[in-house]
Amino acid sequence: MTTRVEPTWLDDLDPQVLDQAVRRLASCAHDGGRIVLAAHVGPDGDALGAALALHVALSRLGARTVPTVGEEPLKVPAPLADLPGVRDLVTPSSLPDPVDVDLLVTLDAASPARLGSISRLLDAGVPTIVVDHHASSTAFGDLRLVAPRAAATVLIVDELLHRLEVPLTVELATCLYVGLVTDTGRFGHASTDRAAMEFGGRLIEAGVEHAELTRRLYGTSSLGELRLLGRALDRLSFVPDVSLVHTHLTAEELERTGTGIEATEALIDVVRTADVAEVALVCKPAPDGTWRASLRSHGSVDVGAIAESLGGGGHAFAAGFTADGTVDEVVAGVVDALRRA
Repeated sequence: MTTRVEPTWLDDLDPQVLDQAVRRLASCAHDGGRIVLAAHVGPDGDALGAALALHVALSRLGARTVPTVGEEPLKVPAPLADLPGVRDLVTPSSLPDPVDVDLLVTLDAASPARLGSISRLLDAGVPTIVVDHHASSTAFGDLRLVAPRAAATVLIVDELLHRLEVPLTVELATCLYVGLVTDTGRFGHASTDRAAMEFGGRLIEAGVEHAELTRRLYGTSSLGELRLLGRALDRLSFVPDVSLVHTHLTAEELERTGTGIEATEALIDVVRTADVAEVALVCKPAPDGTWRASLRSHGSVDVGAIAESLGGGGHAFAAGFTADGTVDEVVAGVVDALRRA
């Protein structure tokens, strides 16, 4: 079996805070406490995999866990719909009152805004552990486990589970692997390091069906998703002076193709392959009438900083934000931010 090597990103965390977080999770689970596990809105594989892994593990330790995403309707991208624990997801309107929540754990959310309606638990003063790997993470929560050098949030979750002495089952490994493979771009992003590769090896050793997961994540699309892709690619525009390629979809197009915003998550990874552009932008219509904007960079532009300047956050290579207004106004805001960068 592969030896578990202490990762270098662990130096990003305060050892005392890490110990406190482990003790608080263990104590809450031992006492049968209620723990809300919140992934960020528009959940990707890392956010959802991290939340569901903690849900599966902590519930086995005795906690009453409530996995959730702060948006309604709560829709999970099709490739993630079979993850262990996904059917236990609770809509924000069905969450218990804040006075009945013992602990909130936020996963992969760089700011309270990324928690959507779950942020009301923060406002109510529920004790909160933040587990994240975004360099632009906003300071919130009581105990912050933020490791910008970790390739994915699931690596930090794995460290917590290790210190809680939770055995790495196939169920847990599946949730963690989906987070790892999606946030490292199938181990292709610059953030992929030895720790990420070794982690992937341990997960495969634990029994992850990685070939089937890869097929489900990257090799399967509905007809509606393919039609959306065609519409978005037909609408591509290029802004030469800031090397930006961008496109968008409309709510009417989602309705016409029988899809939802969750069907658009992979679009940015196609748009980013444009050989003329350094930065890619995709604007997607959210159910609340706002735009969800995804940004990607090939490396010379820090899109995390661009997104942060527009109220969002993320990494140097991948980031996002939410915006009001017309799509032309959203694009103009990004172009302006790129010109000022």
